[in-house]
Amino acid sequence: MSLTPAAPQRLSIAVVGLGGIGGTAAGLLARGGRHDVTACVRAPLTRLTVEGPDGAFEVPLKALTDPTDAQPVDWVLFCTKTHETASAGPWLQRLCTPATKVAALQNGIDHVERISPYANGAGIVPALVYYNGERLAPDRVRYKPVSANELVVPDDDNGRAFAALMSATPFHVLASADFVTLKWRKLLVNAVANPITALTLQRFVVFERSDIQDLSIAILDEAGRVARADGARLRDDESQRVLATVRGFGVDLSTSTYFDRLAGKPFEVESLTGAIVAAGKRHGIATPLNGMLLTLLRAISEQNARSQS
Repeated sequence: MSLTPAAPQRLSIAVVGLGGIGGTAAGLLARGGRHDVTACVRAPLTRLTVEGPDGAFEVPLKALTDPTDAQPVDWVLFCTKTHETASAGPWLQRLCTPATKVAALQNGIDHVERISPYANGAGIVPALVYYNGERLAPDRVRYKPVSANELVVPDDDNGRAFAALMSATPFHVLASADFVTLKWRKLLVNAVANPITALTLQRFVVFERSDIQDLSIAILDEAGRVARADGARLRDDESQRVLATVRGFGVDLSTSTYFDRLAGKPFEVESLTGAIVAAGKRHGIATPLNGMLLTLLRAISEQNARSQS
């Protein structure tokens, strides 16, 4: 069910990772004015501009650049790339207590396992993100919703608490009792959108090619077999539906992996295509197409990491 609960009391919120996803969430929460929002960033800033469907707005924003200056908060919105989780761990260690809740606005299917080692016993809410976010400058982001529900969480106490928190924003939060299926559906979107845009260096317009559509269906069919073995209740035409979703995003949008490759940065590999291949191995299901993509993406990402260092 889609939840729009009453606003909670004023809470302290830290947003770790001020890229397109985290910057959008921080800006919308700050504009709502119901809570105290702090950004945990590498470089200092005092204001943030957010561009969205209703135009652009600017908000003042408190920012910290050193984890040792952080104090425990009620909520952490953890919005780093998955491969940056360990390097952002010191923020979690300072911000979290067992009374804290951490909303993990990250890709992949293993949010809780990934973040728990750094969170001091905090409750972790895995959140699926259905808005496209792009960082235009250190103090400016742009977002576009791509679904009726911009965020999806498990239908449990922590998930419903996150829905209450986000009621201060225009975002709709869907709390689902079948989160396993939905997180795999999101991963299937990533399974074709991220590798294909990054490897071709094209935005979503590339999915207008019939040969790319055929390749996408083959990749999705393979990944879908793994998802079903992992407990996801997928439809018979799931691959076709996922491809239609990707094509519906708009030809001018793209993925974080695409933008990271353009910027010469390492990018998310293990939590996306790597998660499919790893789950396939657990369930004894061959994944040659996803395995090929994983090898190519690793080669590029690792070279980018070496170049940065």
